[in-house]
Amino acid sequence: MDERAEITTAKGAASDELVVAFGRLLGAAGRLGHILGRAIEEEFGISHVMYEVLLILGRAGEPGLSMGVIGREQILTTGGVTRLIDRMEAAGLVERTEDPGDRRGRLVRLTPHGEDVAVRASRVHRLNIERYFLDPLPVEHRAQFLADLRILGHAARSSLPQLR
Repeated sequence: MDERAEITTAKGAASDELVVAFGRLLGAAGRLGHILGRAIEEEFGISHVMYEVLLILGRAGEPGLSMGVIGREQILTTGGVTRLIDRMEAAGLVERTEDPGDRRGRLVRLTPHGEDVAVRASRVHRLNIERYFLDPLPVEHRAQFLADLRILGHAARSSLPQLR
Protein backbone atom coordinates (compact mmCIF):
# COMPACT_ATOMS: atom_id res chain seq x y z
CA MET A 1 0.00 0.00 0.00
CA ASP A 2 3.01 2.32 0.23
CA GLU A 3 3.39 2.64 -3.52
CA ARG A 4 0.20 4.20 -4.78
CA ALA A 5 -0.05 4.39 -8.51
CA GLU A 6 -1.89 7.37 -9.91
CA ILE A 7 -5.38 6.52 -11.08
CA THR A 8 -5.62 7.35 -14.77
CA THR A 9 -8.47 5.13 -16.02
CA ALA A 10 -11.82 3.88 -14.79
CA LYS A 11 -10.41 0.36 -14.81
CA GLY A 12 -7.53 1.52 -12.66
CA ALA A 13 -9.95 3.22 -10.27
CA ALA A 14 -12.10 0.09 -10.06
CA SER A 15 -9.09 -2.05 -9.15
CA ASP A 16 -7.26 0.40 -6.85
CA GLU A 17 -6.54 -1.36 -3.55
CA LEU A 18 -7.83 1.47 -1.35
CA VAL A 19 -10.92 2.14 -3.46
CA VAL A 20 -11.77 -1.56 -3.46
CA ALA A 21 -11.15 -1.88 0.30
CA PHE A 22 -13.43 1.05 1.10
CA GLY A 23 -16.07 -0.34 -1.25
CA ARG A 24 -15.89 -3.64 0.62
CA LEU A 25 -16.32 -1.81 3.92
CA LEU A 26 -19.39 0.04 2.65
CA GLY A 27 -20.80 -3.11 1.07
CA ALA A 28 -20.33 -5.14 4.23
CA ALA A 29 -21.83 -2.36 6.37
CA GLY A 30 -24.83 -2.05 4.08
CA ARG A 31 -25.49 -5.78 3.96
CA LEU A 32 -24.98 -6.22 7.71
CA GLY A 33 -27.19 -3.23 8.41
CA HIS A 34 -29.89 -4.76 6.27
CA ILE A 35 -29.63 -8.20 7.90
CA LEU A 36 -29.49 -6.89 11.47
CA GLY A 37 -32.06 -4.15 10.91
CA ARG A 38 -34.50 -6.57 9.31
CA ALA A 39 -34.22 -8.89 12.31
CA ILE A 40 -35.11 -6.04 14.71
CA GLU A 41 -37.95 -4.88 12.50
CA GLU A 42 -39.42 -8.36 12.12
CA GLU A 43 -39.26 -9.22 15.80
CA PHE A 44 -39.97 -5.85 17.42
CA GLY A 45 -41.73 -3.81 14.73
CA ILE A 46 -39.25 -0.94 14.85
CA SER A 47 -36.74 0.31 12.31
CA HIS A 48 -33.01 0.18 12.96
CA VAL A 49 -32.88 3.97 13.30
CA MET A 50 -35.61 3.78 15.96
CA TYR A 51 -33.56 1.17 17.77
CA GLU A 52 -30.51 3.46 17.60
CA VAL A 53 -32.54 6.31 19.11
CA LEU A 54 -33.66 3.99 21.91
CA LEU A 55 -29.99 3.31 22.64
CA ILE A 56 -29.07 7.02 22.51
CA LEU A 57 -31.86 7.81 24.97
CA GLY A 58 -30.91 4.84 27.13
CA ARG A 59 -27.34 6.17 27.40
CA ALA A 60 -28.63 9.65 28.23
CA GLY A 61 -30.97 8.55 31.01
CA GLU A 62 -33.14 11.13 32.77
CA PRO A 63 -34.35 13.72 32.01
CA GLY A 64 -33.79 12.85 28.31
CA LEU A 65 -32.38 14.66 25.30
CA SER A 66 -33.43 17.51 23.07
CA MET A 67 -34.58 16.81 19.53
CA GLY A 68 -31.51 18.70 18.28
CA VAL A 69 -29.11 16.37 20.10
CA ILE A 70 -30.92 13.30 18.77
CA GLY A 71 -30.83 14.75 15.25
CA ARG A 72 -27.09 15.43 15.46
CA GLU A 73 -26.41 11.93 16.79
CA GLN A 74 -28.33 10.33 13.91
CA ILE A 75 -27.40 12.99 11.32
CA LEU A 76 -31.04 13.83 10.70
CA THR A 77 -32.64 17.09 9.64
CA THR A 78 -34.94 18.91 12.03
CA GLY A 79 -37.96 17.64 10.10
CA GLY A 80 -36.55 14.11 9.95
CA VAL A 81 -36.00 13.86 13.68
CA THR A 82 -39.45 15.34 14.38
CA ARG A 83 -41.15 12.75 12.14
CA LEU A 84 -39.10 9.94 13.69
CA ILE A 85 -39.90 10.98 17.26
CA ASP A 86 -43.58 11.42 16.31
CA ARG A 87 -43.65 7.79 15.10
CA MET A 88 -41.80 6.57 18.19
CA GLU A 89 -44.15 8.49 20.47
CA ALA A 90 -47.19 7.03 18.68
CA ALA A 91 -45.71 3.56 19.26
CA GLY A 92 -45.35 4.30 22.98
CA LEU A 93 -41.54 4.09 22.91
CA VAL A 94 -40.73 7.67 23.91
CA GLU A 95 -42.41 10.68 25.44
CA ARG A 96 -41.78 14.40 25.22
CA THR A 97 -41.42 16.26 28.51
CA GLU A 98 -40.66 19.79 29.60
CA ASP A 99 -36.98 20.72 29.77
CA PRO A 100 -36.28 21.69 33.38
CA GLY A 101 -33.45 23.95 32.18
CA ASP A 102 -35.46 25.72 29.47
CA ARG A 103 -39.18 26.39 29.91
CA ARG A 104 -39.61 26.67 26.13
CA GLY A 105 -37.72 23.45 25.39
CA ARG A 106 -38.87 19.87 25.23
CA LEU A 107 -36.90 16.72 25.97
CA VAL A 108 -37.42 13.21 24.69
CA ARG A 109 -37.04 10.25 27.01
CA LEU A 110 -37.80 6.54 27.03
CA THR A 111 -41.11 5.28 28.30
CA PRO A 112 -41.16 2.04 30.30
CA HIS A 113 -42.27 0.32 27.07
CA GLY A 114 -39.35 1.91 25.20
CA GLU A 115 -36.95 0.72 27.89
CA ASP A 116 -38.37 -2.81 27.63
CA VAL A 117 -38.11 -2.85 23.81
CA ALA A 118 -34.54 -1.50 23.98
CA VAL A 119 -33.49 -4.29 26.34
CA ARG A 120 -35.24 -7.11 24.47
CA ALA A 121 -34.13 -5.89 21.04
CA SER A 122 -30.54 -5.52 22.27
CA ARG A 123 -30.46 -9.13 23.42
CA VAL A 124 -31.49 -10.30 19.95
CA HIS A 125 -29.27 -7.73 18.25
CA ARG A 126 -26.20 -8.83 20.23
CA LEU A 127 -26.69 -12.46 19.20
CA ASN A 128 -27.05 -11.41 15.56
CA ILE A 129 -23.96 -9.19 15.79
CA GLU A 130 -21.97 -12.14 17.10
CA ARG A 131 -23.34 -14.40 14.38
CA TYR A 132 -22.96 -12.11 11.35
CA PHE A 133 -20.31 -9.60 12.41
CA LEU A 134 -17.82 -11.38 14.64
CA ASP A 135 -18.14 -15.12 13.98
CA PRO A 136 -16.81 -14.84 10.38
CA LEU A 137 -13.56 -13.32 11.73
CA PRO A 138 -10.71 -15.35 13.20
CA VAL A 139 -10.95 -15.22 17.00
CA GLU A 140 -7.47 -13.74 17.30
CA HIS A 141 -8.41 -10.75 15.07
CA ARG A 142 -11.64 -9.72 16.78
CA ALA A 143 -10.29 -7.49 19.58
CA GLN A 144 -8.03 -5.56 17.20
CA PHE A 145 -10.83 -5.24 14.66
CA LEU A 146 -13.16 -3.72 17.28
CA ALA A 147 -10.39 -1.35 18.43
CA ASP A 148 -9.72 -0.28 14.84
CA LEU A 149 -13.43 0.39 14.27
CA ARG A 150 -13.46 2.61 17.36
CA ILE A 151 -10.52 4.59 15.98
CA LEU A 152 -12.17 4.98 12.57
CA GLY A 153 -15.45 6.04 14.16
CA HIS A 154 -13.79 8.72 16.29
CA ALA A 155 -11.73 9.99 13.36
CA ALA A 156 -14.79 10.22 11.12
CA ARG A 157 -16.85 11.95 13.83
CA SER A 158 -14.14 14.55 14.43
CA SER A 159 -13.97 15.26 10.68
CA LEU A 160 -17.68 16.05 10.40
CA PRO A 161 -18.69 19.70 10.54
CA GLN A 162 -20.54 20.75 13.68
CA LEU A 163 -24.27 20.63 12.92
CA ARG A 164 -26.41 23.30 14.52
